[in-house]
Amino acid sequence: MLYALLIYGDEADVDATPNGMKAMLDEYQGYEGWLEDRGIKRAAEALYPTDQATTMRVRDDEAMTTDGPFAETKEQLGGFYLLECDHLDDALEAARMCPGSHYGAVEVRPVVDFAQLEGGP
Repeated sequence: MLYALLIYGDEADVDATPNGMKAMLDEYQGYEGWLEDRGIKRAAEALYPTDQATTMRVRDDEAMTTDGPFAETKEQLGGFYLLECDHLDDALEAARMCPGSHYGAVEVRPVVDFAQLEGGP
């Protein structure tokens, strides 16, 4: 089954100094190696901060955009991993090992397989 690991943290707490960024990248590089050893990573991406976001809403066929995220929250979505795991417990272990879980939160969510729901292959 595919699981999305959604990594949340407070953007205000990110240490943007060169040493702080290097330390964070080193942690994630180690995590990437851990995932590679298990062969479960299918995709991963980091996201720019929410000040780079644009939110789109369409009401009565009228498109409206606003600068910034959909909602103001204490923790922001900073990136994600897409993992293929045999069991939820395996995805939870991957979330526990993710550096983001030590600073913020990692939400583990199963990915819907529509082909399976519709009786497809």
